[in-house]
Amino acid sequence: MSYQTWLNYLQSAEKNSMISGRARKVLYKFPDGRQMAEEYNMETGIVQRRAWKSKSNKMMGESEWEIELGEEPRQLNWSGNKPQGTGEDTDSLAGGDFTLRESNTAPLLTKRITKKNIEWRIRNMPYSLDVYNVTADPEKRAIIVRTSNKKYYKVIQVPDLDRCGVKPQQENISVHHQFNTLIITYQKPAILCEMEAQVLLLLKNVETETDMDDLLKGLMAK
Repeated sequence: MSYQTWLNYLQSAEKNSMISGRARKVLYKFPDGRQMAEEYNMETGIVQRRAWKSKSNKMMGESEWEIELGEEPRQLNWSGNKPQGTGEDTDSLAGGDFTLRESNTAPLLTKRITKKNIEWRIRNMPYSLDVYNVTADPEKRAIIVRTSNKKYYKVIQVPDLDRCGVKPQQENISVHHQFNTLIITYQKPAILCEMEAQVLLLLKNVETETDMDDLLKGLMAK
């Protein structure tokens, strides 16, 4: 079990970082053409959002951002290092649409990270708790959600565990249901917490810009 491969991958990337409000945004550009955008809470150091963009294809055009992590789908703006007045994209997040449009009644899965847990919330799930069956599947390296009435089935991948070489375990899962939302909580193994700390140490040395608009707003409010 090791997360060194993940750390090496992050180290290989060109990284841009900026502070906007209470969040630190980091944009990674990897040698293989992929990009990753993250947003960290400045007070807790917890990653709040993560999205991926694959290498652009000349036949298919510009690829879309795929959200891996985020409590609520929304637009994540990146304004660092973009030339002013050129209209060029420069492969940044500026102008990238992160909004996911979903039906008001369709089940909506979101994910968030806390200090000790990984949490998924599936909204628009009106059934009682005894209808749900949530199991760890080590072979698929995933968490499986199914209902006894056969109305819902979902395979939830856990890339956080993959990056540190561990498989999901049933004993780490707890499930709750309230307000038509199924809440699945997975207790982080120690190696995952260790990996997250190592990533923060890596980012500590990345030069960070300040969003001047947010800075000025803060100064004006004082």
